[in-house]
Amino acid sequence: MEVVIQNSTDFILLGLITHPLFPEFIFAVVLFIFVVAVTTNVVMILLIHVDSRLHSPMYFLLRQLSIMDTVYICITVPKMLQDLLSKEKNISFLGCAVQIVLYLTLIGGKFFLLGLMAYDRYVAVCNPLRYPVLMNRRICLFMVIGSWVGGSLDGFMLTPVTMSFPFCGSREINHFFCEIPAVLKLSCMDTSLYETLMYSCCVLMLLIPITIISVSYTRILITVHRMNSAEGWPKAFATCSSHIMVVSIFYGAAFYTNMLPHSYHTPEKDKVVSAFYTILTPMLNPLIYSLRNKDVAAALRKVLGRWASSQRIREGD
Repeated sequence: MEVVIQNSTDFILLGLITHPLFPEFIFAVVLFIFVVAVTTNVVMILLIHVDSRLHSPMYFLLRQLSIMDTVYICITVPKMLQDLLSKEKNISFLGCAVQIVLYLTLIGGKFFLLGLMAYDRYVAVCNPLRYPVLMNRRICLFMVIGSWVGGSLDGFMLTPVTMSFPFCGSREINHFFCEIPAVLKLSCMDTSLYETLMYSCCVLMLLIPITIISVSYTRILITVHRMNSAEGWPKAFATCSSHIMVVSIFYGAAFYTNMLPHSYHTPEKDKVVSAFYTILTPMLNPLIYSLRNKDVAAALRKVLGRWASSQRIREGD
């Protein structure tokens, strides 16, 4: 059996928990989160598309975030669910490479998109009269394309280099998906220089949107402070609070992964953090924006009201 594993081009994913006592329970929990995440993100996408009140730059960017979250969670979780109930936990070399390139593209795209969403909030609060000009459809489309391109550059640069290293001995990846650090541990070459360059690239990708977010919210705070209005702070908080919560959750996990020294990392901690921003954040993002947003809640009530009315008409017929 050992010879077969070593000679195979497939990898073996050990999973979030290497030997779970109750895999069915973990399967049920992960499946529930997956269904909620996909459903809420798809509902958010449809609401923003059908309700004219949500046809604004902020919701255009938010729809792209929901699209990214939907694709993001579908990259890893279906395979994870399959492995929980299957004895065969193999993933092909090509499948592993596809996971890496899509994962890096989506996570990089979210980094840039969240930064640009902070700029959108800055324009809305600090330059409301020029908002239609500074955030017109062409600029919003450019922001979205730039986010996807920026993320794909990371994915298409790092994936070929990662998969070009020779892998010898065990093919067991101590993770629930093909994350680069876990894959590199299987290489029989010294990857320390590449890992240093890779982390430097990731830190740079973090610093660019973080700088945009920091400058944007600093300017927002200064502008609101100068308003001398009792309504200024509540309005600014209502406008920016959802985005601040999403940024704090997503970038907090990213800081652990890319900023902390290797001495703080263990395979178990890395898997838990990866599960947090791979599985949980795609579920939390639409819930945060929908529960804290009156326009989204009103659009949902409107759609549900139309559906209920159509059902009553059908029953009457």
